[in-house]
Amino acid sequence: MKSSFLQDIIWISYLAASILFIFGIKYLSSVKTARKGNLLSAIGMLLAIIVTLFDQNILSYETIIIGIIIGSALGALMALKAPMTGMPQMVGALNGFGGIASALVALAEYFKYDVVRLEAYGQLMPYNLSISIFLSLLIGSVTFSGSFVAFGKLQGIITGRVVKFPFHNTINVVLILLILGFGLYFCFFRNLVDQLFLVFALSLILGFLLTLPIGGADMPVAISLLNSYSGLAASATGFVINNNMLIIAGALVGASGIILTNIMCKAMNRSLMNVVLGGIETAGLSIAADDQKKITVKSVDSEEAAMIFDSAQSVIIVPGYGMAVAQAQHAVRDLYLALEERGKNVRFAIHPVAGRMPGHMNVLLAEANIPYDKLFAMEDINNDFRNTDVVLVVGANDVVNPAARKDRKSPIYGMPILNVDYARTVIINKRSLNVGYAGIDNELFGYPNALMYFGDAKDAIIKLTNAIKEL
Repeated sequence: MKSSFLQDIIWISYLAASILFIFGIKYLSSVKTARKGNLLSAIGMLLAIIVTLFDQNILSYETIIIGIIIGSALGALMALKAPMTGMPQMVGALNGFGGIASALVALAEYFKYDVVRLEAYGQLMPYNLSISIFLSLLIGSVTFSGSFVAFGKLQGIITGRVVKFPFHNTINVVLILLILGFGLYFCFFRNLVDQLFLVFALSLILGFLLTLPIGGADMPVAISLLNSYSGLAASATGFVINNNMLIIAGALVGASGIILTNIMCKAMNRSLMNVVLGGIETAGLSIAADDQKKITVKSVDSEEAAMIFDSAQSVIIVPGYGMAVAQAQHAVRDLYLALEERGKNVRFAIHPVAGRMPGHMNVLLAEANIPYDKLFAMEDINNDFRNTDVVLVVGANDVVNPAARKDRKSPIYGMPILNVDYARTVIINKRSLNVGYAGIDNELFGYPNALMYFGDAKDAIIKLTNAIKEL
């Protein structure tokens, strides 16, 4: 038994860690304070881990140290090897690791408790423990398999298109009913390990099937939703091992993930169920030439674009997934610096679902050392496009498509977009006129104030920057 003084120290430390988590999440809501929020959250987690090592007596310290060394080495290797453009994949993988960790802890606790109880007292475990084990196993397993499907889609191992089998949703419903049935059976009888393994296996299949229909452009929603799942799994595991810190931290992650998911859905004018149950049917598909609208475009080369920028006073740059694919964030930074040196007012407009994870564009631009105060969310800058001389769109498509405002038949109708078409001149950098994720033409390309600047984002921006410097 721990002394009351030691127990008080543990509770106070857990409270301090919880406060650090809360302030960390608060600071993460702003680009300017995100680094501080990440640091506070990391300090809170370190404090929680240290206190837990003194609070729990499960493994020897030798075993714990070995685990820390192996885990830290793998984490450091992943962090060093993963490029900034690979952050969405890394976040997806880490969500999956968090889910499987929760599931394995629940399984381990079941066997530990079962053996001890049966040998000592011959009693069944309490209902609250059996229910917590079931929920931790269910949510953790779904998170694990779902996250690695998301990883595969983002990495290009699995197609980024919507993938649905015949009776796909019906199979999902049957799986959910089976999992709940076996889970309730386990919770009622509490010592039937076969049901527990069936819940584990079926949950892995369910996570796979739930994530497979989600297309590439819906990945911001999928990533934030899976992050919420991992938090809920951790919270359930906190009940399993009776650790209040884990309950609080998991609940914070789960709640913040759900809020972020809701924000992502609103940014696409889609319901969560619409995303999870299949996304846009034309997503990721190319439309045949005969089915495309005839759009007449005007194009410019780097020298012509440079002269347009030279005569402008206000410039807004809109980054998109094409910038990430081309790894053009540093080239964009050089362009920004060249324009700033000539007295131009340059800002960046970030759409909530630009890229493949929430904040993807912010991460890339911050990695290129573009000042935080130059990055503006859609709602903060959308009214300024009317007073902007030149807008440069780098690899974005659906998030700047005016069809979302006026074409009721469009699959993206109602989705909030960046109002780039209101600017005096719009220069769109793309490799071709290919459609975006939604599989529809972007009518912006044919607007009178729009000019196409064709080429790979990185090479094209470098040429443009050099042309501006030569003026």
